[in-house]
Order: sequence, then C-alpha cells, then structure tokens
Amino acid sequence: MKKKDFSLQQVFDEKGRPISPILEDGIKNYLIDIDGTVCDDVPNEEPERMGTVLPYPDALDILNKWYDQGHVITFFTSRTEEHREITEYWLKKHNFKYHGLLMEKPRGGNYHWIDNHIVKATRFKGRFTDLVVATKEIEVFEQ
Repeated sequence: MKKKDFSLQQVFDEKGRPISPILEDGIKNYLIDIDGTVCDDVPNEEPERMGTVLPYPDALDILNKWYDQGHVITFFTSRTEEHREITEYWLKKHNFKYHGLLMEKPRGGNYHWIDNHIVKATRFKGRFTDLVVATKEIEVFEQ
C-alpha cells in the first residue's frame, strides 16, 4: 500500500519544551479493528478463514473515503505476527487504503484506553456510516 503523506504539527508544553506532535486541524487518526469490524469475526484459532472472509462493503467504502479525505487509517488487530502476511494480502486484495497495520492487540475486549492525547472511541455495531456527534457519559480521572 502506498502511504499517503500527512503533516504533523510540532507542539510545546508550558515550559516551551517539545512534546508529541499532533495532526493538522480536521485530520483524524483512525485506529480500526479488523475481525468483527470490517469483516466477520475470524479468531486466531481459524487462520484458514482469514484469506477468504469478505469485507463489509460499507466499511470498505467509508474507510477508503476517510483515507481519500486525508485522514490517517491504521488497522489494528488481535491477529498474531504469524498472520501478518495473510492480513496484508487480504487488505490489498479488497483494496483497503491504509497507512499502517498493528498486530497483537490484546484479546478479550472490554478495552479502556488511557493516553495523554484526546481519545474518542466508537463501538462498531454492524454498519459503517459517516460519524455524527453525540454526547455520552464517560469515565475520567478524579481531579
């Protein structure tokens, strides 16, 4: 997959020291699960299905649209490194556009992501569409 360029903006803390850069305004950094999100759920214990499962058409269309709009698309999966080749083959075969692929996501679900950057989470419930703004209750650290 030819990787699109995206520009990072340098950011500084209150003392003027460089900190982790951020993407330019309006560009999102999407981390997208594979199994059960862009295709049927294929467990690591059945790797023979990884090359033949079909993508959800709406996932392919929306993700490629976001890529074309300049957003960063990175797939992440609980598949192991030994499944990288078949996973990359599958993504290419179905014409997914993306910037990166992260393997070995912890298995088991119930994820709670803690980061020093803003994190927005969207639970996949069967269909990819454009995203809309909604207000929900979240857990935060006590002040």
